[in-house]
Amino acid sequence: MASVDLTPRQARKAYGGDGGTYYEWSPADLPMLELANIGGAKLSLNAGGLALPSFSDSGKVAYVLQGKGTCGIVLPEASKEKVIAVKEGDALALPFGVVTWWHNLPESTMELVILFLGDTSKAHKAGQFTNMQLTGATGIFTGFSTEFVGRAWDLAESDAVKLVSSQPASGIVKIKSGQKLPEPSAADREGMALNCLEAPLDVDIKNGGRVVVLNTANLPMVKEVGLGADLVRIDGHSMCSPGFSCDSAYQVTYFIRGSGRVQVVGADGKRVLDTHVEGGNLFIVPRFCVVSKIADASGLQWFSIITTPNPIFSHLAGKTSVWKAISPEVLEASFNATPEMEKLFRSKRLDSEIFFAPN
Repeated sequence: MASVDLTPRQARKAYGGDGGTYYEWSPADLPMLELANIGGAKLSLNAGGLALPSFSDSGKVAYVLQGKGTCGIVLPEASKEKVIAVKEGDALALPFGVVTWWHNLPESTMELVILFLGDTSKAHKAGQFTNMQLTGATGIFTGFSTEFVGRAWDLAESDAVKLVSSQPASGIVKIKSGQKLPEPSAADREGMALNCLEAPLDVDIKNGGRVVVLNTANLPMVKEVGLGADLVRIDGHSMCSPGFSCDSAYQVTYFIRGSGRVQVVGADGKRVLDTHVEGGNLFIVPRFCVVSKIADASGLQWFSIITTPNPIFSHLAGKTSVWKAISPEVLEASFNATPEMEKLFRSKRLDSEIFFAPN
């Protein structure tokens, strides 16, 4: 573990143009991506930007970081697409085989930015998404002969050539002025998206922090993806209790905004990471390692996926911690502490759980 670089990283630009930019994290920069079989990417669309229809080699969770727009989703074997209005705070589960497109409205005053985190265990490349474009310069039909395309679409070969070659851009375009795309449907959104900024809080600690957990109960589609997720917001100078995933899951964290300090401790009590993080950083906690975070004055907000749809965590501080469950005698012997020190230790954090506000 000590030889693996856990340093949080920013995403790098992969491609883009007038319509927007696609960024991704590479296992070359963040080796834990390959080890954990996790992919990470961001899509940023300018006003009028359209991410062309594509499908991926990985199941993902998408989280809208900024802005509002429209997402089209075609589920496997579906006869009609679902057109969903999306805005900041929305989380969507995107299973294998779905075709998606994303659009930022032409009248928008800000970029639409979406984060993608997912499982690459069945992907072409461990730790990296591969997206198959259906149209454009790199669209899959550019690889077929005109005979095959014409036969597939029942078009004359000349029309097939015209249709396939009429979109010179790749991946992301800017729609023409006055061009209209489908209007979103409230019915299509049901069961497909959950807004984490509006959902009931699973944890709410005054001056400490707040959590919304995505699981099979509030977003059933996460079962199809095999991932759980959460949105965590901690206040200035608050601490997130040291804890670990107790079902061998990896925790993949994207810091949305704010800044703070993170420490991770692994086997043999060795600190394997002690670093400062800020918005835009991605990092991965290895299995069974214990992680804790302390926010700077600005607070700290992050979105995480966990490689199981209903994650379970154990905490090592606070009223719900392992220490509160262990008997006093075992605690004394384990710490080689006096009864007085054991009582002092046990008397602390009786009302605090998970997040600790500054004293």
